Amino acid sequence: MSETRDPRPRRRRLLRAAVGMLVLLAVIGYFAVQHDSNGGGGAPFCVASADPVGGEETSETYEMSPEQAANAATIAAVGVAKGLPDRAVTIALATAMQESALRNLDHGDRDSLGLFQQRPSMGWGTPAQITDPVYSAGIFYDHLVDVPGYSRLPLTVAAQKVQRSGFPQAYAKHEPDATVLTAAFAGGGTLNCGGPAPTGPGDPEEVRADLIRIFGKDGTHTMSAQGGQAGRNTGGGQVALEAEVTLTEKKNGGEDATRRSRAMAHWAVANSKAMGISRVSYGRHGWIAGKDRGRWQDKGGTGTKDGAKDPHHAGPGEVRIFMAR
Repeated sequence: MSETRDPRPRRRRLLRAAVGMLVLLAVIGYFAVQHDSNGGGGAPFCVASADPVGGEETSETYEMSPEQAANAATIAAVGVAKGLPDRAVTIALATAMQESALRNLDHGDRDSLGLFQQRPSMGWGTPAQITDPVYSAGIFYDHLVDVPGYSRLPLTVAAQKVQRSGFPQAYAKHEPDATVLTAAFAGGGTLNCGGPAPTGPGDPEEVRADLIRIFGKDGTHTMSAQGGQAGRNTGGGQVALEAEVTLTEKKNGGEDATRRSRAMAHWAVANSKAMGISRVSYGRHGWIAGKDRGRWQDKGGTGTKDGAKDPHHAGPGEVRIFMAR
């Protein structure tokens, strides 16, 4: 006759396994909430989508770091500032994705540098120029538009005629993601950026100077850097005005002005971490650093029924960029 086994060790093992599973699920849930809420200490992240601002993410998306988002936003903004079509922006973004993974590299093959791995020895500019994202994007576009019929060529062919790469077919695999980025920064899509709010103060003059470098003396907008009408309570009933940069479309600016406004608003969101930007308002929507899961919200992001009563509300044709304190 066989001996009857004591069931208690098995029960203890099952209990330990159940407790372990509950702990694992709790940890997973905690980090999911941190990623989703953006108000905690989760790592910053940005998600580009072809869906419109305020809409649900139903199309393809592309997730990246704030550094990559800021560089992609600059590449797209330079193309928009030059009045180039979306196809040119997509070619530029796909090229930078292949060459540097959207990082402003200080090294590369031989003397290659920057987002596009351009070489000083091949006449692309000085090392300081090539590692300036505004300059490197601008000179890429200048060479691209010299390619006859570039907008009708396969992307990898158009990029190769500019880059002269040893791997000419490598650009093609980035076209789908570059198309999503183009929609987010230059078209009707959206960029959402989550993570903690900036901890340091932002400088409105720095933001204004960078926008002027990218868009030049923009004939479609007026621009100001100032203390705005929005404020925050500092205690004792006192309200301090928030520093902001306001861009306003001029009359009869048309679709070109609207396209620039979208590019400016999403450029500000992409650069929020690096430049201390706490809030962006554009059209009927607002984005607030560290809140609302990094997504654009209606009515300046406050949820008020009447957007006009929101001190952060953007009027028609306005982009308002607020600085952290």
